[in-house]
Amino acid sequence: MKRRSSTLAIAAAALTLVATSCSLEPSADNGDAVTLVIGYQSKTINTVTAGTLLRAQGYLEQRLQDVTEQTGTKYSVEWQDYDTGAPITAQMVAEKIDIGSMGDYPMLINGSRTQANPRSKTEIVSVTGYNPNGALNMVVVPPNSPATTLGDLAGTKVSASVGSAGHGTLVQALDRAGIDPGTGVEVLNQQPQVGSSALESGQVAALSQFVAWPGLLVFQDKAKLLYDGAELRTPTLHGVVAREAYADEHPEVLDAFLRAQLDATRFVQTQPLEASRIVADASGLPQEVVYLYNGPGGTSFDTTLKPGLIGALKNDVPYLKSIGDFADLDVDGFVNDAPLRSAFEADGQDYDAALASTANPTSVTGTDPVCATAPGDPALAGEVWFDGATETQPAANPTCLLRAVKQARAEGRTVRAAYVPDAELGTRWFADKSVWVRDGDNFLPFTTGAAADRYLRAHPTGAVITYDRAVEEVRQ
Repeated sequence: MKRRSSTLAIAAAALTLVATSCSLEPSADNGDAVTLVIGYQSKTINTVTAGTLLRAQGYLEQRLQDVTEQTGTKYSVEWQDYDTGAPITAQMVAEKIDIGSMGDYPMLINGSRTQANPRSKTEIVSVTGYNPNGALNMVVVPPNSPATTLGDLAGTKVSASVGSAGHGTLVQALDRAGIDPGTGVEVLNQQPQVGSSALESGQVAALSQFVAWPGLLVFQDKAKLLYDGAELRTPTLHGVVAREAYADEHPEVLDAFLRAQLDATRFVQTQPLEASRIVADASGLPQEVVYLYNGPGGTSFDTTLKPGLIGALKNDVPYLKSIGDFADLDVDGFVNDAPLRSAFEADGQDYDAALASTANPTSVTGTDPVCATAPGDPALAGEVWFDGATETQPAANPTCLLRAVKQARAEGRTVRAAYVPDAELGTRWFADKSVWVRDGDNFLPFTTGAAADRYLRAHPTGAVITYDRAVEEVRQ
């Protein structure tokens, strides 16, 4: 991992601007401004701290205004919204986008395709969000599909955005299942919306995509979850890439961006429900779906460039080479944490402490009123969101969550959404869309039928039951 010194560069740039009242762009005295073009994905909600939420809250513009007040240079921000990372990369190759956010596979493709031209060459400067097991990508099938495992997709058509994080998960998962990703299935290269329509109309047997598409389709009862990317036990992440030439010319802009990202990250960590409302309003996604991923225990919103995540990127390279034209990329040289370290320092935060932490920065807190206890184990804690409520109600464990729902039904209250972690993989999922197993007095939720089957093979005393039956049978 390379570390360029950015603090001195930022200071030097600021002094130069003060002394000369000019920048590498047209002078502010002439009414012109330094332009920053940002490519983001409003519906890829693990990038919200560098996209949707960042834009909605105006954090970047505020940070740049601070720079203007110090230097006299004006700045203009242009936001460009895309469905996937591929068009952002194309625009960065053409030197038309300066900073972009995308998933792990797209970031590597971005680095591979931009490195030949010094003006377009990019580097990873921060992470937006990650999942240590890979649960940000999933494979869904129609609600009436007979498929129960990934192996059942052999010989079928699967929709994916080739080169996306969702496609990366599909390739690795098929390989582990003993299916040749190139010949075992027919992958249709489709944008998420197109693929969703193809799944609904029966043109494809499955859809492999990144957040928030799997959760959205399941929430809308248009699909069921077949494969949870967490089964790979491999970290998946989204992050930020910047053109090196732009960052070198305007280090104060990259610094403002990263400090603004820290502002947005702090907001989503401390006010997740309000953040989900803002993202839902800006993206058009249901707030229940946004909160599934952006709520406590969901995505780890942590900007630091952790060694484990960099290692995962390195492990992705062979798969990228297997699916198409991919020029060799020095991943360590592609990652530059110096600007982020400087942003942390300027913000009064300890980068190394954050870097060393592997725990999800957010977890379910408060007191479970039904079981009269505080949630202790993040692997068990869930939430119930009642209609009309401005806060969610914590549930210490899945059984307590079922009791809360049962009590609410008896009182005539409507549950807007309930969230519970998968008993095997820890993936935060919708309680009513989970596969429930009763084993004695224990109620265990799983994201997929395959996960429930794995449990039952080891615990033959258990049995699959419906969510509604679990709510009926739980003891108060």
